[in-house]
Amino acid sequence: MRRKFNVTGSCSPQRDYMVRLDDRLKRMKEDYVDYGSYFVINKGRQYGKTTTLKALAKYLLTDYIVFSLDFQKIGTEDFADAPTFVRAFAEIIIQRAGTIDQNGMEELIKPLSELVKSPEDSSLKGLFAQLSRMCEKAPKPIVLMIDEVDSASNNQVFIDFLAQLRAYYLDREETPTFHSVILAGVYNIKNLKLKLRKDTEHQYNSPWNIAADFKVDMSFSAGQIAGMLEEYESDYHTGMEIQEVAEEIYQYTAGYPVLVSSICKFMDEELVGEDGFGDLSKAWTKQGIEEAVKDILIDQTPLFESMIRHLDDYPEMKQMFQLMLFQGNEFTFNLDVKEISLASMFGYAVNQAGKVRVANRIFEMRLYNYFLSETELSGSDTSKEIGNMAKRDRSLFIHDGMLDMDTVMRRFVETFTEIYGKEDAKFVEAYGRKFFLLYLRPIINGTGNYYIEAQTRDERRTDVIVDYLGEQYIIELKIWRGNEYNERGERQLADYLDYYHQKKGYLLSFNFNQKKEVGVKEIRVGDKVIVEAVV
Repeated sequence: MRRKFNVTGSCSPQRDYMVRLDDRLKRMKEDYVDYGSYFVINKGRQYGKTTTLKALAKYLLTDYIVFSLDFQKIGTEDFADAPTFVRAFAEIIIQRAGTIDQNGMEELIKPLSELVKSPEDSSLKGLFAQLSRMCEKAPKPIVLMIDEVDSASNNQVFIDFLAQLRAYYLDREETPTFHSVILAGVYNIKNLKLKLRKDTEHQYNSPWNIAADFKVDMSFSAGQIAGMLEEYESDYHTGMEIQEVAEEIYQYTAGYPVLVSSICKFMDEELVGEDGFGDLSKAWTKQGIEEAVKDILIDQTPLFESMIRHLDDYPEMKQMFQLMLFQGNEFTFNLDVKEISLASMFGYAVNQAGKVRVANRIFEMRLYNYFLSETELSGSDTSKEIGNMAKRDRSLFIHDGMLDMDTVMRRFVETFTEIYGKEDAKFVEAYGRKFFLLYLRPIINGTGNYYIEAQTRDERRTDVIVDYLGEQYIIELKIWRGNEYNERGERQLADYLDYYHQKKGYLLSFNFNQKKEVGVKEIRVGDKVIVEAVV
């Protein structure tokens, strides 16, 4: 059977290319399960939670009996009341027991079978009494795993179920119970009451405060991606530079599992036959990755549908991202702040040196595109006008298929001055960078990509990297803070060009000095040419 890159469900090494999970599973067993921890795998959508749980269940079989459940298999109606839930939960345990290769399983779950057939005591208290007897008689410690706990999180019955788990955990020295319990989902189970009660007294009062902090990194490193690609290469012999390709994929995804697989899947299955990509050897290149990213950025996937829905549901989080991306605002990473906690929980933001950062380059590009499209559709007439003028003049910027960035800069200065020249400094400082991106996007759209270099983005400086048919253009956007600051910016850009092995770069200054000289000029800094544009 031909293995593929899977983006639609849990992965299996027999049918899918996937990173090796051995080190991760070993740590989860030794640091958490063996110790008897109850913990939560709380990660964003399509982050490999189900794949990891299934692999862990197999990994633990030598030392444990594992009941691995999926709460998506328990219908909403099964949470109507405690007796209904008890019967549904008992049935799914019985069903799972039938798949476990362990002598005496039928006898072990007999009390649960009797409870289902004639539920005289179908309360949660009665259920846990039977589960305790099962744990006492089991030949090995029992581990309970529950995937997709989010599907139950709006139900009081489930909160009460967690409370029973907690009570037995706290009394486990006296009363037999599950050795370890693992819950997996997007929402942090510690905050379940947030979804059930609106009053602040109970907002963060969860029965799952016994959970150990889960600190196993579930993203893929560049080295792990390379290991997966080595298996692919041994099958197809593309001649790819494995380490280089793996590092480039990591730069776009920061190891977010489904994004890694999406890039690989596109290059493997869809890219060959497109212009310039006659075979797999041409597809598995930096240019192939750029094409894959372009496709991902316009594709409607469950991950991005969730992202847009969350932005609409949580306007404070949406505003935070807008301020970060367009105005360079920095926010201290503090999970006590609701919008930061949500962004982190969903996987859209991470902690980088104590600051909130968008989790990866693809998320950032998708957010830019969404916010810019919103402005094009519902922004002011002047906001729409600058993009329309770029579309109108697009033929001026492309010569022999290549991008003429000098002309882009010159025409932007003319267009911006015409439309916004009379606006005050506060307005330009807040929106200037957004307007440049509104102007740039329709020029490169469909052919090139752009992204923001995260390490240089702040309230004073933003570097835009444009990839267009294999050529890169480095553009620094900054707010004018005087000649000395400007000269320092020129030197920084020259150093940055060295890093990207470029001889030419672009500097766009938003200058609020009344005596400023609007226009474009070319200067030299060492062996670098810098095109400076001032508006």
